[in-house]
Amino acid sequence: MDINNKKATRQSYGEALLELGKENGNIVAFDADLAGATKTDLFAKEFPNRFFDMGIAEQNMISTAAGIATCGKIPYASTFAVFAAGRAYDQIRNSVCYPKLNVKICATHAGITVGEDGATHQMIEDISLMRTLPNMTVISTSDDIQTKWAVKEISKIDGPVYLRLSRLATPIIYDENQKFEIGKAIQIGDGTDGTIFATGVTVSEAIKAQERLEEKGINVRIIDVHTIKPIDKQMIVKCAKETKKLISIEDHNIIGGLGSAIAEVLVEEYPTKLTRLGVKDTFGKSGKAEQLMKYFGITEDNIVEMF
Repeated sequence: MDINNKKATRQSYGEALLELGKENGNIVAFDADLAGATKTDLFAKEFPNRFFDMGIAEQNMISTAAGIATCGKIPYASTFAVFAAGRAYDQIRNSVCYPKLNVKICATHAGITVGEDGATHQMIEDISLMRTLPNMTVISTSDDIQTKWAVKEISKIDGPVYLRLSRLATPIIYDENQKFEIGKAIQIGDGTDGTIFATGVTVSEAIKAQERLEEKGINVRIIDVHTIKPIDKQMIVKCAKETKKLISIEDHNIIGGLGSAIAEVLVEEYPTKLTRLGVKDTFGKSGKAEQLMKYFGITEDNIVEMF
């Protein structure tokens, strides 16, 4: 992991969408008056006839994207996660997931790491909302390399996808040769003292904690759960059998998010204790992203304290 080389996954998304647009003429982009923030403006400048700014009308954006998907196009619809998963939930449920249309919902500014935008804009319920929808694939990427892979890979899936992206710049974790597969988590390290399940911005925190714990003679493994749904049941059970302690960490409410998804697998496949780190059933607060991560207990320090 290169801690000095950071990039927000929303930036990676914009760059990858542009490249995908060059490769595939059926790719079209939708935004809701936030193209500069979601980075779909990169696509818009290159392909103005394939970009649609729907204004502050997220529900209309999703419905229109659903309509154009019936014509053989592959729409990527973007806005902040709080508007994508929250304001447009009904349209996602009934106009996209129910008919299983080929719409890619790419939501930026997810989690408390939105920072100073405050509690109203800090979407910490979106994983819960999206993973309960039939036909929906849910992906939460951790760095630049993984995000660029995901943006292109989801274009190959015939059906709804929710791609969760962050505002906060995070370290580059993977190199260009890393192999990814939807539905298959990535194991980092072979430690048997514990497993840290992480997703999105918390993967880099887990890696930093792993390095500190190693200095103390405690060897843990990290599982980057980039695909929340379908979740990698085989990997979860494997780690439960092979390691002494299980921890999940996420920039999301612990109710319904990554930790809940893992717990559901464990209770049915291999019952054991899981400690969930995340936002504990409360709304966010206004502040710098790093301060909020400390306040809500989703940092490397909180992981280290568990051992």
